[in-house]
Amino acid sequence: MTKESGVTLAGVMLFAPDLLILKVCPAHRTDLILRKVNVDRYDDRDLVRTNLIESYDRILAFVQKHLPDPFYLDGIERRSLRDAIFREVASNILIHREYSSGVPARLIIEYGQVNTWNANRPHGFGVLNPDTFAPYPKNPVIGAFFREIDLADEPGSGMRKMMMYGKKYGGADPQLIEGDVFRMIISVPEFGEKPSNTLGREPAAVSSGPESIYKRVIKELLIGARSKSELAAALGHRSVSGKLNERIREMVAAGLIAQTLPDKPTSRLQKYCLTEKGQKLLEKR
Repeated sequence: MTKESGVTLAGVMLFAPDLLILKVCPAHRTDLILRKVNVDRYDDRDLVRTNLIESYDRILAFVQKHLPDPFYLDGIERRSLRDAIFREVASNILIHREYSSGVPARLIIEYGQVNTWNANRPHGFGVLNPDTFAPYPKNPVIGAFFREIDLADEPGSGMRKMMMYGKKYGGADPQLIEGDVFRMIISVPEFGEKPSNTLGREPAAVSSGPESIYKRVIKELLIGARSKSELAAALGHRSVSGKLNERIREMVAAGLIAQTLPDKPTSRLQKYCLTEKGQKLLEKR
């Protein structure tokens, strides 16, 4: 179309040697973190800065190293729910990432759940409903290549498969949250007791006291501006509760967070961002 010859960004990300990838796309990296015992740092980590094919293999290898794979029969065949779910997670992180952004992709394994983040060109905001979700290919060339080598399913079918197996694997439906940063929250099974030296951290849905909500909201806003529904999903809630509304009002009044559209407080596009005061409070804590 441009009458120019050469390699596209998709070609570089799929096939180029690492030095060329980092020259063309210096922000490219996928940060894989295990954080169960040392929740302020990490227990294991793999910083992936290579082509997308090898990145996919390393994401799955990290997941297989640290997540259980309980026995499951699909009819008369044994199926790995873990691999079926995280095959889709890995391909989603790599195919739909916004590579012009400086935000690195992350996959964090915590006690009872896995959280992922990747930069995104949103076509809506909030928690996706699998019943009404319409897939929109973000990087169609990369996506087509992944499907050609059988590392991804057709748009939409992979998400439906992940939703179908997610609750059977971890006991709760996966949450997919559309925004400037695309997030996935996936429940995973745990067969041992929770480590005692995790500084008292509780799962998101349990942490409902004012102090814990303040801290989790502030940490979430370190990533970028969020709507109320995105904050609710990050806390493990299915909708914006009255308690969360109250905490957000308190934090705005205290100057810890601010509205992105202060002149339109009831706008459906309203989001909240971290103030300098809020960031200093988090650093102090």
